[in-house]
Amino acid sequence: MSNNTETVRLTQIADFQFEAHFAAGVPALLCDEPPPLGQGQGPSPVQLLAAAVGNCLSASLLFAWRKFKQDPGRIACDVQAEVGRNAEGRLRVLGLKATLTLGVPGDTLEHLERVMGGFEAYCTVTQSVSQGIDVTVQVFDAHGAQLK
Repeated sequence: MSNNTETVRLTQIADFQFEAHFAAGVPALLCDEPPPLGQGQGPSPVQLLAAAVGNCLSASLLFAWRKFKQDPGRIACDVQAEVGRNAEGRLRVLGLKATLTLGVPGDTLEHLERVMGGFEAYCTVTQSVSQGIDVTVQVFDAHGAQLK
């Protein structure tokens, strides 16, 4: 098993605004805390965490469908992050709820049960985050039928 390292450099722009620099050729991203700390000019750390989980789940689901040469249509993902206080009174992400929606009806796809039962296991970010934060995942088709 080989290990890879991903590096992101954050540089303070002003107050609570930071610019996140990724790999060469990838545009920088302005990050900011919401008011009253920051100006809300970019995604907050909680939003970035939710986006990372949602993006990884969406990519894992797409990969699983393509493995079976199936087209799930355009995938959408909403991630709700529950933020509250822990026992010490400090703000924490208490849970994440991801809702993925396929762009096609579920009954048009083959291997539905197999894909729904396994795609999460291949999501690097979600599996890592879920070791410390409760992550729930639901999947719906284009007609609103719940598949998972």
